[in-house]
Amino acid sequence: MGTTATFTIGELAKRTGLPVKTIRFYSDEGLLPPTERTDAGYRLYDAAAMARLELVRTLRELGLGLADVSAALARPATVGELATRHVEALDEQIRRLRLRRAVLRAVAKRNSELEEVNLMNRLASMSDEERKRLVDEFWDEMVAGLEVNEEFYERMRAGKPELPDDPSPEQLEAWIEFAELVQDPSFRALIRGMSEQQSQQIKAGEFEQPAEAWQQNWPGWVSRAEAALEAGDSPTSEAGQTLASEIATATARPDQDPASREFRTEMADRFETSGDPRAERYWQLLATINGWPPVPTAQPAVRFMVAALRG
Repeated sequence: MGTTATFTIGELAKRTGLPVKTIRFYSDEGLLPPTERTDAGYRLYDAAAMARLELVRTLRELGLGLADVSAALARPATVGELATRHVEALDEQIRRLRLRRAVLRAVAKRNSELEEVNLMNRLASMSDEERKRLVDEFWDEMVAGLEVNEEFYERMRAGKPELPDDPSPEQLEAWIEFAELVQDPSFRALIRGMSEQQSQQIKAGEFEQPAEAWQQNWPGWVSRAEAALEAGDSPTSEAGQTLASEIATATARPDQDPASREFRTEMADRFETSGDPRAERYWQLLATINGWPPVPTAQPAVRFMVAALRG
């Protein structure tokens, strides 16, 4: 029957890359009890001790204090059990490193100041519940004290950021940008302004027809505008003006003249506001975070329709 292989502190140091001084310190603190001692009193360690040492190193790199590391190692364990605990610790370390990488990529892209770096670190470390609460609070503020279309806003707030357990760098970066967007004062003012406009229309009994026309026809209008752009048509071409006339006719109330310059200018202003690139970016980022199909940009089509309405 063969004897179990044992290692001196020096041999452990060579195999793990840790300094002898560090291993001796862990041993003195009781984190790495020697398996046995030589007749001369030198400490010897077996394979389980080596696995334990690797786990101690990972836990320390995660920022755990000596007391917490000791508590994590309190119960006896086989090499296999130590390996399992080590995998769990490494998974956590990888998760944190990915978060840090996402933050650093964002910092590198934008040459961020220290205060912004700290903010991005906090955003990246949020829990799922904190992320969802951030979105709920955003939409609560957007409609506070206003009479709005509840069904429309329920759809808006139903989209919640849900990062997977193992998010990609792109998903983490999208989350950081999304969280910054919903906290940006100018973006909040934009969405709040849209909500106030809707509230005024509802109070004046002017909301239903334009809103329904918008919802039903928007995809078709975008497709028509994209087709016109692809064909090289200008907003003042026959195709552009035909589309403008159809938009105006579909959205005008009975008391409005869809052919009037005043009405078309009003509709162009609404298209410009609702088609703001930041509102589109909100859904593009949410799609990336949640792994939904990409949301293609409609910006060229929006600009075409605005210009066509302005004539």
